[in-house]
Amino acid sequence: MTSDSFDFIIIGGGTAGSALASRLQEGNPSLSILIIEAGPDVSSRADVLDGTQWGRLLGTDLDWGYLTEPQTHLNGRVLPNFAGKALGGSSAINAGGWTRGEKENYDKWAQLVNDPRWSYDGLLPYFQKVETYFDPNGNPAIHGFNGPIKMQPAVDRQYPLREQVKKAWAAVGVSYKEDMNDGSPIGLGELIENRVDGARQIASSVYDLKNVKILTKTLVNRVLITDKDGHKTATAVELAPGDNHGDASSRIITAHHEIIISAGTYRSPQILMLSGLGPKDELQNHGIETVLDLPDVGRHFQDHCSVNQWWKLKEPEKGLSVGSPGFSNPSYFKGLPLDFVATQSVPKEGLLKALSDDNEANPELHALATQHGHLEFYIMYLARNPENPVVVPDGTHLTTSTICILPTSRGSIRLKDANPESAPLIDPNYLATETDRYVIREGLRKIHKVLRETEAGQEIVASEAVEDGGRQVSSDSSDEELDDLIRRRLGTMFHPAGSVSMGKVVDSELRVKGVDKLRVVDASVMPLPIAGHIQNCVYAIAEQAADIILASL
Repeated sequence: MTSDSFDFIIIGGGTAGSALASRLQEGNPSLSILIIEAGPDVSSRADVLDGTQWGRLLGTDLDWGYLTEPQTHLNGRVLPNFAGKALGGSSAINAGGWTRGEKENYDKWAQLVNDPRWSYDGLLPYFQKVETYFDPNGNPAIHGFNGPIKMQPAVDRQYPLREQVKKAWAAVGVSYKEDMNDGSPIGLGELIENRVDGARQIASSVYDLKNVKILTKTLVNRVLITDKDGHKTATAVELAPGDNHGDASSRIITAHHEIIISAGTYRSPQILMLSGLGPKDELQNHGIETVLDLPDVGRHFQDHCSVNQWWKLKEPEKGLSVGSPGFSNPSYFKGLPLDFVATQSVPKEGLLKALSDDNEANPELHALATQHGHLEFYIMYLARNPENPVVVPDGTHLTTSTICILPTSRGSIRLKDANPESAPLIDPNYLATETDRYVIREGLRKIHKVLRETEAGQEIVASEAVEDGGRQVSSDSSDEELDDLIRRRLGTMFHPAGSVSMGKVVDSELRVKGVDKLRVVDASVMPLPIAGHIQNCVYAIAEQAADIILASL
């Protein structure tokens, strides 16, 4: 049984929701705040706290277990889209990568919504507020040293191929840079993770929630909206049947100040649509009364996508990869088995042609043409292929991942039906643009040059492994040959964003347009991709949202 009313109700206790609730309570201790979370509290589960075992959590009870719609441009493949179902959200199951992205990404965001608070400089105080930087001698103009999120660099683990990989990248012109989180990530940067000696940091644990009321294992049916003379206001939350909150008398919980949806890129648009806020035709198709026609809810969905390749080690007997008896130093297993993240641009001429092929009227003025982190790469000391059991982690292979980090393809989140227990229909629409296909092709050519056309690379690997029925590709492969590989291998990086896009559905203060006392605070509001793994940005969004909301009281 819970109180029937709170000052603030936050739907979703994930990365953003936990951080937001904590900062609101810290900023105004008199506030009564309720988090409603669909998943359990996992703060004491050993398998969760061991951040190095994240892969084993995928597909478990802590994962929503989403699947995409068949992907038109990937031979109709259906892809898994993991997402955390727990207090702490995806911070309870993710791999822990901690990257900010590129200054220009955020500056484009601010320009798009005409609000400098969302520029890089506008978000920088929140990037700093979130973190405790691993190097106490780091630059205080860039980093924070007293935040809830602590981090660790892969350099502390000293993997045996570290210097050889560094040389291979340098041989193709990708130079090492000391700090990849300084707003200019182009180059070869250290892998940074939000772990402490290998232990996971869950948002709901590192942010203080002791004075916040939390309902776990509780699903929301909809937000209730009053309409007085055309003036719409969010007033209460209706919990779904079969929830975990107590007797039926407390199924509707009212909010004195605001309701904030922080259910993530997949569920936030679903909750809006179930509440009658969304595309009118879609709501009508599912028998949902239209409270307000918001055609952009669930649209503009974006996701980072990647292509994995596997490479046979030239000298596996030296203990260079996971699964080898010689790869046994305990420090190797305190984080992801890789040293570096490389961020790169594609050739400008080819990019402009691809944008033109996509019918962009002014390719030179396109946002992508003035940003630089089109691609991200990593070389992992592990044979990781969840779709192909032939490639196993026996110490004989490496995995490379080539990531389209600033995709131009846009997809959608739609309702399957009016049941809040149903998963939404997820269509990332991967590779819908020639630009995205061009970018990944160039990335595949680049990684081949690194490993097969440099002296250092040739000393690392003997050949590409092609056990899944394809054939080896190279920097000289045709577009058609590369496209075949891409269609067979492309998968998600699990960085969904944009489905409740700022400037379209919410304003720059995160308020749902046309409805008072209703905001959205999570990755779904990001209007453009960023050249980084998004959890760092999501924390900064939540931190800034707390200040915006507190200033409005």
